[in-house]
Amino acid sequence: MTRSEHETETLIRESLDRLAARAPDGQAVHEALARAGRERRPSTRLALVAAAVVVLVVGVVAGTQLLTRPDLVPAASRPVLGYSPEWLPGGFTEQYREGGPGITPQIRRWLAGPASITLLAYSTDDPEWSQAALKIAALKDQVVVNGRVGMVTGSGSTAQLTWLADDKHVLCASLAGIPGAREVAQRIAGSVAAAPVGVRGELRFGPLPPGLAERSAAVRGTGPGDASTELTAADPARPSVPVVRVAVGAGSPGLTGATPVTVRGGPGFFVAQQNGWDAVVATRLPSGRWLTVSGPRPQAELVAVANGVQLDPAPDYGWLGATS
Repeated sequence: MTRSEHETETLIRESLDRLAARAPDGQAVHEALARAGRERRPSTRLALVAAAVVVLVVGVVAGTQLLTRPDLVPAASRPVLGYSPEWLPGGFTEQYREGGPGITPQIRRWLAGPASITLLAYSTDDPEWSQAALKIAALKDQVVVNGRVGMVTGSGSTAQLTWLADDKHVLCASLAGIPGAREVAQRIAGSVAAAPVGVRGELRFGPLPPGLAERSAAVRGTGPGDASTELTAADPARPSVPVVRVAVGAGSPGLTGATPVTVRGGPGFFVAQQNGWDAVVATRLPSGRWLTVSGPRPQAELVAVANGVQLDPAPDYGWLGATS
């Protein structure tokens, strides 16, 4: 997770805690929702049968897509992000996707100049988000997203709307630089559906140093021409703190003060850790793109990670710069 995602996550948590602390008992909210659920139940067996048929057809179609679309088959360094908005303001293009195994947050971002829309999905298995339902239910001021309660903060051109998509996921739509952001966030949230997309970059981790496991895979760019892939690995006991980063892209990394080192059987460079910056190993691939491995680790470990990385000859960069 990048610094901006971490700041957004911290803001959401603090907002939930602050609002929940001064809110009344949420029992009335639960009772109202329960009554609403009873009122919405189909009144005839025919309606129940029709709904079951629709669910069955949708399930078959979705299952077929998951089996036939390679970008939606979870694998090492190939996460699947479970949610998509069916409406966004005009002019926004998708330029970032990130996900990973287990409870790693899912992130998607759309940009239009300086304005941004970020959709984040957190697992309720994550202790940090396991109590989100109770906190939201206890709030005095709420919004409703597809029949589920949520909270919205911010004003003017900035807003964050947080709600439970289901019992296992907390979603957040974070907007910046968009006039009437609260209203726009509600419309976006109302359009979000369980429509998965894949993240297939051009890297796969090979062997990792002892004590580290893959944490996330991210793809970014304004279009396929400037696309890049980044993988992170972390200590499973502290999964939110990446220890090793591996990236491939067209841009040359900063190599001031570098010393020569052999990487992947060819010439490479090593920059020692200094002044708060991680150590870096870099090499130019036969394609002309740059592979970099960085982290607070010894040179030999970073070189070993670089040597073990697998390159995917068919990354999926076609969605970069596309509208939803």
